[in-house]
Amino acid sequence: MSENYRTMFNRMHPPLSGRAYAVVTGASQGLGKAFALELAARKIPLILLSLKDQGLSELCLELRQRFGVEAIPFECDLSDPESVLLIASSIGSRYPVQLLINNAGMGGTARMTEADPRQINRMLQVNVTATALLTRTLLPSLLQQPRSWILNVSSMAGLSPIGYKTVYPASKAFVHSFSRGLCEELRNTTVFVSVVNPGAMRTNAEISSRIERQGWLGRLTLLEPDQVARTCIRRLFRRDSVIVVNPWSWLMLQVLPIWIRLPLLTRAVKRELAV
Repeated sequence: MSENYRTMFNRMHPPLSGRAYAVVTGASQGLGKAFALELAARKIPLILLSLKDQGLSELCLELRQRFGVEAIPFECDLSDPESVLLIASSIGSRYPVQLLINNAGMGGTARMTEADPRQINRMLQVNVTATALLTRTLLPSLLQQPRSWILNVSSMAGLSPIGYKTVYPASKAFVHSFSRGLCEELRNTTVFVSVVNPGAMRTNAEISSRIERQGWLGRLTLLEPDQVARTCIRRLFRRDSVIVVNPWSWLMLQVLPIWIRLPLLTRAVKRELAV
């Protein structure tokens, strides 16, 4: 199966020369789509990844027509490590990459006793494994550029444990720690690494409604994806290693002791459940 996939990839995507590309995961909607629009407006050619049947080809066509930049779609299930490695190694060997945005992620709210084990595994594969594998596999290409960047999307949730989410904050804590360590490791190279910890975003009506049910705490953290993307790209190129887009939420998580913060966040998240 792997050889057939590799042959098909080579036929559909021959090597290109020219300006280096930005790779964005989870690019068909939400923050990933906002990143794609922001980068296209800056005339940076794009390689966009998302799941199948999410309108990625149509988005790439829109970006070409609106901004006159190359936008190449790749459909990939990031919960499958083999697919991640095949896609990443093929991209890295054929396209010059100057920017990697590990944006794709999975979340969810459930009692641990009721959580689907398969969903827990998918969340860890997408949030943790795919981020590490894509970074490792594309890093040689990034290191070949005179200047290059990695932006990993963590979460405010990664700064504190939260009941009824449990796995999601832990996975995003990995993303934050991974990014800070890699930034230090690559300090004397051409690659700069940054991490952003946004709060919940108004990506669709269902998510907005769910977050607003958390009460004032949920409304405090609700952000617009285009605003987050614009801030992230500007501060990434300014070489900010940790990007804060909601300073009030960040301050609260830094100041409140864990014995106050943990039950406060857990009570807010519990309102999402039908109790």
